[in-house]
Amino acid sequence: MNFVANPAFLSTASSTFEAEFKTRLHWSAEADAAIEQRVADILADVQQRGDTAVLAYTARFDGLQVDSMRELELTQAELKAAFELIPAAQREALQAAARRVRSFHEAQKKAGGESWSYHDTDGTLLGQKITPLDRVGIYVPGGKAAYPSSVLMNAIPAHVAGVAEIIMVVPTPKGDRNALVLAAAYVAGVTRVFTVGGAQAVAALAYGTQSIPRVDKITGPGNAYVAAAKRRVFGTVGIDMIAGPSEILVLADGSTPPDWVAMDLFSQAEHDELAQSILLCPDPDYIAQVQASLRRLLPAMPRAGIIAKSLTDRGALIHTRSMEEACEISNRIAPEHLEVSSRDPHRWEPLLKHAGAIFLGAYTSESLGDYCAGPNHVLPTSGTARFSSPLGVYDFQKRSSLIEVSEAGAQTLGRIAAELAYGEGLQAHARAAELRLASPPPMRGNP
Repeated sequence: MNFVANPAFLSTASSTFEAEFKTRLHWSAEADAAIEQRVADILADVQQRGDTAVLAYTARFDGLQVDSMRELELTQAELKAAFELIPAAQREALQAAARRVRSFHEAQKKAGGESWSYHDTDGTLLGQKITPLDRVGIYVPGGKAAYPSSVLMNAIPAHVAGVAEIIMVVPTPKGDRNALVLAAAYVAGVTRVFTVGGAQAVAALAYGTQSIPRVDKITGPGNAYVAAAKRRVFGTVGIDMIAGPSEILVLADGSTPPDWVAMDLFSQAEHDELAQSILLCPDPDYIAQVQASLRRLLPAMPRAGIIAKSLTDRGALIHTRSMEEACEISNRIAPEHLEVSSRDPHRWEPLLKHAGAIFLGAYTSESLGDYCAGPNHVLPTSGTARFSSPLGVYDFQKRSSLIEVSEAGAQTLGRIAAELAYGEGLQAHARAAELRLASPPPMRGNP
């Protein structure tokens, strides 16, 4: 079958650009009502029946009939066996990627993940105590494709943060276990692995069952049912984010081989039909070259059908007046992945405010960040990079404020606090502060 990719061609000089641009970007993160209701039913059932419900849904959705949860939990010996089973080249690549991811997140923790405190002039100690979460759950997709890289990106920063228990859930339709995913769990130091997925896995992690322990936070991507379930359990547990379809935006000045840029656009389009790939460039001739590369290279892609639909429905090649304008539009989009494919990427980087990850220079393909560069590939999507950050060590830590008021400090702070508390009508607050004064005043207001 011949597939044709026809991304929209837009020009910022056109009077219709704004309308066309908004239409191309529009994507609703809301799951449809049927999914929301089904997920609500699954969550309630797992919360009530625990393992029994998980076993029933695993049989129904994954076609995996087992008698007990013991058959769905993998041992460390099985993870090690999976690691030893995969080819040597995969073992070496997995370990090399894990080393780089661990090194980056250790540097991240050292830079901003330590407790701190100071004494002010009256001797009062103020500070912040940073402690890891006790137990986290990581969701790893296992349906249409296997993602060992997601195991590394979710488990390693949790491990670096000091999380004591990392519980991984991964669907194994028809009982088909992916050795590379399990090997990644072994390399990343995952504590326990359960071969369950979907909304029922999210429910089990959030509420706990007879076999799956309740966690403090759930991270990792999934389908619409997983996303809806994470949205619903937020508050009972923490979550990383609600991920939308994958995105790539390439800022190009025309100096990179067009085949390279075309393949980078393919690299996100091949995820699924809703993924978005956009090129911003001030050179119309170069845009035409990239378009030609897209057409020539597409037939050789194994996922050509998915790529073609993604590019046709959501892709765009945008001619801008300048690289400066391209940077402005990029900030409006706030993409998940942003490539600056330029001779001098550091010239443009200061103009870029909103992106999940920024890839500088022609040799920095987004795919390197997905697997082994080191920074986390779990990134904000759907414009949420305006206010969200990549997954990191800080997502697996919490902060407690430290306050130790000296006797001298209580004399100053007590008067301030009491005055404000009386103003709010909270006499007990005020008196608690006043009792610590050297000469407590008589009670004000109603006793």
